[in-house]
Amino acid sequence: MAEHPTYSVGIVGARGYVGAELIDLINQHPNLELVFAASRSEAGQPVAGAPGLRSISADPEHIAKQECDAIVLAVPDGATEAYCNPHDPRVILDLSSDHRFDDSWAYGLSEANTLDISKSKRISNPGCYATALQLAARPLLDLTDAPFNAFGVSGYSGAGTTPSPRNDPQQLADGISPYKLVGHTHERECTRHLGHPVRFSPHVAPYFRGITLTLHATLRKPTTLETLAQHYHDAYASSPMIECLGDSMPRVQSIAQHPGAQIGGITLGPDGISLAVVCVIDNLLKGAASQAIQNLNLAFGLDMNTGILQGAHA
Repeated sequence: MAEHPTYSVGIVGARGYVGAELIDLINQHPNLELVFAASRSEAGQPVAGAPGLRSISADPEHIAKQECDAIVLAVPDGATEAYCNPHDPRVILDLSSDHRFDDSWAYGLSEANTLDISKSKRISNPGCYATALQLAARPLLDLTDAPFNAFGVSGYSGAGTTPSPRNDPQQLADGISPYKLVGHTHERECTRHLGHPVRFSPHVAPYFRGITLTLHATLRKPTTLETLAQHYHDAYASSPMIECLGDSMPRVQSIAQHPGAQIGGITLGPDGISLAVVCVIDNLLKGAASQAIQNLNLAFGLDMNTGILQGAHA
């Protein structure tokens, strides 16, 4: 028998890549039940991955009448406010960037903000690049004053389902494409939530899923590779979804369809202060859907990794 009751969840915007991942994770969760999936374009159609369920209208007034314990908003940036009645007693988890800069919402970097998330009914899921960057950077905050510089490469699923040059495999073939190299939303997001300056260069590659994020930092004083590796292990010792590999290089091929993150490739320059570290995540999972489940677990008083830890590195 489950230690907790079953909590009902509805998804608004369930037809995209992340929506599909959420449906799969909710279906395998011992304490969550998907009670509706809403779509503007496919209302009335069967919901893929949810036998017997048909999509309902995503009209905000219609969603407000649905009975559930939590609503996950998987809608485009700028489209969430109509679903966010401040008097709504349900948990609302926003996967867009609309509330990542709003202090009245808990910022859902699960391993870092566990207490705030567990006390909130309004949770903003971090961006995918921002998740990888902050997981790599947070253990270094007490070791450096210099800005972080990060180079990120994502699979084209990160550009969503609407056709564009950034999710067209033919246009991406045989190379990677840089975009929005100054002022990217995730650069501002990381700077805000780390309380530390960040410079970030995003790129998209001709594979479907996964992010490789290389972070460069300059430490205040020289250290050793062994000390840094232990520093990361200590930082994530209580986080079974985060695997620390020391100087072994994580590979995006190994993280695809995995709900957690790997941090490794730690490299020190001869001066002992020039540092590089690599974090890989699946942009659709730890960068979105599995972190969303972690945040719902916390909001409902469950263990953070309930329903998603199977297959993760312990």
